[in-house]
Amino acid sequence: MIHKMNLWDKPFEMIASGYKTIEMRLYDEKRSLIKCGDEIEFTNITTKEHLYCIVVQLYRYASFEELYANHMPSSIGYVENEVANPNDMLLYYSKEQIEKYGVLGIEVIKKDEK
Repeated sequence: MIHKMNLWDKPFEMIASGYKTIEMRLYDEKRSLIKCGDEIEFTNITTKEHLYCIVVQLYRYASFEELYANHMPSSIGYVENEVANPNDMLLYYSKEQIEKYGVLGIEVIKKDEK
């Protein structure tokens, strides 16, 4: 199955380079359909460029705090000397949404790296 997701420029480039390997989302109705082996078509919101990735692992958690505690900061998009703060995700999702759905870490590799 192919899933479509939009990304801002920085996380798009980090996934394209292989630096960021885990995309973080709510575990909502749309994301609950994702399975290992599925394909994700990421679209860069700024440039409209597309990136195709394969889902290699899924990580479900109750909160972003739990997700952050279980993964290296670089794998979720933080650079060296940058503080990994789960509250950063409140820019994208409300506390109510997080409590309602929980969160999902989607580990991906670029499709041509299979």
